[in-house]
Amino acid sequence: MKKAILFILLQIYSFVLVAQINTDRVLAIGRNALYFEDYVLSIQYFNQVIKSKPWLAEPYFYRAVAKIQLDDYKGAEEDCSLCLQRNPFLVQAYYARGIARQSQDLFEGAIEDYTKGLEFKPGDRRMLVNLAVAYIQNKDFDGAEHVFEDLITSYPKYSMSYMTRGAMYLEKGDTIRALADYDSAIALDPYYAPIYGNRAIVRYQTNDLEGALTDLNEAIRLNNRKSDYYINRGLVRYQMNDLRGAMADYDQVIDMDAHNLIAHFNRGLLRFQVGDNNRAIEDFDVVIEQEPDNYMAYYNRALLHFETGDNLGAVRDFDVVLHQYPNFIPGYYSRAEAKRKLNDNAGADRDYWTAYEIEQNMKSGRQGLASPKTLAQEDEGEGENTREQSDTNINKFNRLVVYDKEEERKSKYQSEVRGRVQDRNVRVDLESQFVITYYEKADPVKKLIYYDKTIEEYNNRMILPRKLRLTNEEAALTEDQIAEHFASIDEFSYKIDAQPRDAYAYFGRALNFMLVQDFTEALSDFDKVIDLDPSFSMAYFNRAVVRYKQLDYTLAQVSNELEDFSSTSLNLNPSSRPAMPNRNMTDASTALARDNKRAYEHELIVRDYDMVIKLNPEFVYAYFNRGNLRCAQRDYRAAIQDYNEAILRDPEFAEAYFNRGLARLSQGDANRGIADLSKAGELGIINAYNIIKRMTTSN
Repeated sequence: MKKAILFILLQIYSFVLVAQINTDRVLAIGRNALYFEDYVLSIQYFNQVIKSKPWLAEPYFYRAVAKIQLDDYKGAEEDCSLCLQRNPFLVQAYYARGIARQSQDLFEGAIEDYTKGLEFKPGDRRMLVNLAVAYIQNKDFDGAEHVFEDLITSYPKYSMSYMTRGAMYLEKGDTIRALADYDSAIALDPYYAPIYGNRAIVRYQTNDLEGALTDLNEAIRLNNRKSDYYINRGLVRYQMNDLRGAMADYDQVIDMDAHNLIAHFNRGLLRFQVGDNNRAIEDFDVVIEQEPDNYMAYYNRALLHFETGDNLGAVRDFDVVLHQYPNFIPGYYSRAEAKRKLNDNAGADRDYWTAYEIEQNMKSGRQGLASPKTLAQEDEGEGENTREQSDTNINKFNRLVVYDKEEERKSKYQSEVRGRVQDRNVRVDLESQFVITYYEKADPVKKLIYYDKTIEEYNNRMILPRKLRLTNEEAALTEDQIAEHFASIDEFSYKIDAQPRDAYAYFGRALNFMLVQDFTEALSDFDKVIDLDPSFSMAYFNRAVVRYKQLDYTLAQVSNELEDFSSTSLNLNPSSRPAMPNRNMTDASTALARDNKRAYEHELIVRDYDMVIKLNPEFVYAYFNRGNLRCAQRDYRAAIQDYNEAILRDPEFAEAYFNRGLARLSQGDANRGIADLSKAGELGIINAYNIIKRMTTSN
């Protein structure tokens, strides 16, 4: 399939032919796709540059970044190596390869890469953090200590240094110094939930249950969508004999994620404990459905079936457990009771005497030949009432489940090594601009269909091969979709050759160019649509959107402020070098030229939205997008007026309430800003609640 797709790309898109390829342009389009998180598409473009000019270093680097985002760490490592073979001075390639190696648990190689990168760029904060974490993961705590000393000396107000070092101390068992570092981190950043979550673990381990509960309450107050906090708080509440509170926490987790197995298992145990047997069975049903080899769930369900009088169901579940654990004594005794209830006295007697014989053998030490896989291990830690998720010791069947220590350990460090930057904390960003396109990301909470009469009428005429839709959550293309849209470009080109004044054909091709991130060609086609049909409002709208995207990317390139593509804030400018003395001032003429370009482009974008509104005054998304543009210009008063117009026409427009709330907060209007955010949260934008909490706390 991949070869077929590549063949199509080579055949139908003339500028990717090896003999004719404009590598600078294709590389730029690939970076567009990378910037806008269309990773599969970006790789296709970088492949073409590499095929045409395999001696260039940059396309290997960019392709590596895309592969990191797709979790192809081996491929990313190889691409970084190919990049560095061609140019050993690209600092960010060492950084990216360090991430790729670290993500494969190749810690020594990662340490080598970060160390080399720091030779070229001494004091780089992100590389120092990742280097420290790599040392920790390699169990070289002394090496990590030295890196943290440099990091904290260079960046004394960077809370993540203390947070990560605190996790290291906790791993070493030094809870006193771990607590001290978490205290320092919170003093520097009191609104970052993970620090409280980590400190709660230390307090729990030192039996400070009240302190752990306080920290988890605060973590949840700051981020009420992270299930780990509720699960840990449920455990703390259970230890404090607050069964109702623990149950409520597991209920909350399941409300957020109906398939969370830890929450279902633990809630099942608690329901069993309070006598809510039928609903406890339902919880274990969910666990077994998703984990058919969870024998502890089978055993608990068997006991519950017995309690509710379903002796046949109990025997069936006991059978499953004893097949896996043929030396599990309580299982035989329990099955014997269930069989006796079924009047199977012979079977009950067999189970009873089997259990008795195993018991006697264990006492005399003759059970040593049993397989480790099937023999229930000795029950370690009799006084504990929890077990790790991966612990398969059947004797711990009635213990609450906690996350594995290894997974818990990784989670403490992944904020700098794995996971997207925006997932570390809720960013206070505007809801994105809307666009007319074919695809959108699925949102499990905000299940809305954005409607406009003009677009609906256009779809009903079936002019294009797919239905148009409005969204501000664009979806990245799959490989199949990439091939389809390149093929569609070719098809529309044939139509245009046959009918050069067909505005619809130009519009269809423009949409395809937009989807494959070729903004220059998309704008050219939208221009042609408007020349042929000055009343084509959708062409004005999408032209404004594409102009803004192009401006956003261009300005980011000029100012060297590219969005973080990788999980660790990669600076995707391979030509960048360490800052030189006396060169931290931007040239005044360059800054002026950039400001003039921004102002000119903003004016063109505003004119397009003005025209959309003139042609279709009820098109609320033009007001919304224009409001976003004015926020970018820091003209919050005008932005609020645009959001007002959008809300006037659509009182359920969640994104408009959210952005108006942020605009009002930027003006210092806290009361009305919070009211808008509250409405946005009610309509499905969950991040609004996090911002409200921050604002009300800071006030």
